[in-house]
Amino acid sequence: MKVVSHSFADGTRIPDAYAFGVIDAQTRVRLSSNRNPHLAWSDVPAGTQSFVVICHDRDVPSRGDDVNQPDREVPADLPRVDFFHWTLIDLPASVLEIAEGSHSEGVTARGKPGPQAPAGSAWRHGLNDYTAWFAGDPDMGGQYFGYDGPCPPWNDSLVHHYVFTVFALDVPSLALTGQVTGPAVREAMQGHILGQASITGTYTLNPRLAEQA
Repeated sequence: MKVVSHSFADGTRIPDAYAFGVIDAQTRVRLSSNRNPHLAWSDVPAGTQSFVVICHDRDVPSRGDDVNQPDREVPADLPRVDFFHWTLIDLPASVLEIAEGSHSEGVTARGKPGPQAPAGSAWRHGLNDYTAWFAGDPDMGGQYFGYDGPCPPWNDSLVHHYVFTVFALDVPSLALTGQVTGPAVREAMQGHILGQASITGTYTLNPRLAEQA
């Protein structure tokens, strides 16, 4: 399989338009356009009945002690964990492309509705990890379905990597009910993956690292 994007090239910085937050000289971070990027895939394995799309950040700090603290940076040697930004399941085998901005346009406080996406289709959005991140926040807390883009800690000493992966499955849909999350989808796909391909973009909100991303 092969995945490409008109929105950014593999291994390059994700443009601000596809991020949740951007650098701001006065406030450190401000909200961005938060559009989902374009994705297209090809060389699909024979027998494919559906696709799953997952975007995860593989560089999220495993502890929040230093996150967004003005007097220090998150250390580079801190163990990192996955943060899921987008989980989209049950795409028919006939679908080989997702248009830019078709699943997210702007930041929606308390989260976009779901799980159906786009309206009227059988595609299903899972909850992304902003659901847990904003839990308890009176202004932003809620269920975050679908795509919400990069917003790494503004004091992280690492540039973050965002991996967009398309999985070709041998089943027409995943047997998942209730809240669909990234880990749940990964588990449900086991034994059904015929092929997969990824494209990776980088992003940082640390001004010191901005030219490296």
